[in-house]
Order: sequence, then structure tokens, then C-alpha cells
Amino acid sequence: MDRELIENKLESLRRCIKRVEEKRPKSLDTLEKDPDLQDILTLNITRAVQLCVDIATHLISTTDSPPPPTMGKAFETLSELGIIDTALETRMKKAVGFRNIVVHNYEQIDWAILYAITTQHNRDFSDFARAVIRVTERT
Repeated sequence: MDRELIENKLESLRRCIKRVEEKRPKSLDTLEKDPDLQDILTLNITRAVQLCVDIATHLISTTDSPPPPTMGKAFETLSELGIIDTALETRMKKAVGFRNIVVHNYEQIDWAILYAITTQHNRDFSDFARAVIRVTERT
């Protein structure tokens, strides 16, 4: 396991989480009316998801598990390996779904979902980081 790579990605993740915490609005209405705020939050959530996927695939590469065919499967594999629990797996897979909507423009972004992520689920990224730190400390 490349500890420096993991540490660098965790530091980038911490910066994304902090940026979201600093910029999240007090109301959905504020978010819906502010395109700059939408961009800042969307970009940092998207980066946070990608960083978690990168960390997940790196951790998986150090095991006998096959490479995951999808981003969501990466979190499923981490759950199977006992690195994260199934509840966090589910939340991270939903984050991947949001990321895919943003990145691939599958549909119009629902600002209520972004607002919920920033106000209710931003801690999912911190929970993921703690799980990664626990596993890196054991090895």
C-alpha cells in the first residue's frame, strides 16, 4: 500500500469537505439562486467522490480481490473486505450516482439533492476517511 498516496488523497478530501462546510448555504432557496455557490459545492462534492473512489481502488489493488468494474462496485468490495460497513457502502454508492449525473449530464441537477448532500451527508466523506485511516494503521 502506498501510504503517501493515501495520505495525499485524504488531505485533498479533507480540503473538499472543509470547502463544502464553509460554503454550504443556510437554505435551499439560497443555493437555487446562486450559480457560483452551485458550482463551488458541485465541484467539491464531485472531487470528494472521485477521491474516495481513487482511494477505494488503491486499497482493493493491495488485496486478492479483482479490480471493480464500476465506481459503485469499489465501495461494495470495500464492504466485503470489512473496510467500510454496508450503510456507508450504500451512501457512497449514492454519492457516485450524484457524481455521475453531474459529470455526464445524465439529467438536470436537482439542487435539493445537492443541498441534502452538503447538509446531511457531507459527514459520509469523513466517515469514509476514518475507515481508511483505521485500515492503514493496521497494516
